[in-house]
Amino acid sequence: MEDKEMPSRHRSHSAVTSGRRLLIGGDPNSAWARRYRDLVAGHVNDLGGRTELSEAELSLIRRASALECELEGMEAKMSQGEQVSLELYGRLVDRLGRTLQRVGLRRAPRDITPSLADIIAQDEAEEAARAAQDAEDTEGEAQP
Repeated sequence: MEDKEMPSRHRSHSAVTSGRRLLIGGDPNSAWARRYRDLVAGHVNDLGGRTELSEAELSLIRRASALECELEGMEAKMSQGEQVSLELYGRLVDRLGRTLQRVGLRRAPRDITPSLADIIAQDEAEEAARAAQDAEDTEGEAQP
């Protein structure tokens, strides 16, 4: 087998791989593409920036962003009174949630119980209100 001479220029990465573009083909200036780009950038920033993400995580972010764009399109149709497949809508919401979980969406439960300080402050406020009401009632009884 004969050795082939290497070209003087190295092949560069595709525009998508290098980050110069997010889509292969399509209209990068369409409303969908602009929203997609914003969503991808937002998710990437939420997770610490491009340098903190693996290629697989970035791929999942792009898929999640595409699902979000499609869901937003369906929601726009619903807001105009148009019918959409709620079955498809629900499946896409579920898939979006699972995709976001895979790239780091964390369910963080909120503590909705009041703190001890909140309970004490509420008790003191109620006690002060009762004392004010008692004082007002006593004044009303003392006057003829």
